[in-house]
Amino acid sequence: MKFKPVAEIGEMLGGIAEGMNIEIVEVECNEKTAALTVYIETEAGVDLDTCEKFHNAIFEPIDELDPSYGEPYTLNVSSPGLDRPFKTARDFERNRNKEVEVKLYAPLKGKKFLEGVLEEFDENSVTVALQKETVKIPRNKIAKINKAIKFE
Repeated sequence: MKFKPVAEIGEMLGGIAEGMNIEIVEVECNEKTAALTVYIETEAGVDLDTCEKFHNAIFEPIDELDPSYGEPYTLNVSSPGLDRPFKTARDFERNRNKEVEVKLYAPLKGKKFLEGVLEEFDENSVTVALQKETVKIPRNKIAKINKAIKFE
């Protein structure tokens, strides 16, 4: 099975999402399982009701787009999860001045895992305030950066 390019699918869904104050984080096509998954985010978070409303809103328009060239597929709408990696500028902006976890490809000052507060970011680097210092990390050195999840 083959799907249309995710950029084309995402572009078509973008207007619908914007009208519902929803951000499309990622569109994923799994050709092995014939599944099209749309990961969404809102300022208030994502719950089952939000997923259902968005699924209902996109069902007919996406069917008209025919993303699988006439082949049967499963349409899923999901939250990307609490510990998902930051992918978009909005992810970074939403988490500015919040605690983040940074996993590095290679050690920086002897550590491959850092936890601190996201202070600044641009397309080339991320600045994180650690307990005793602030470090500027080149983005190409970061394997994963995500919100720090604290359970109390």
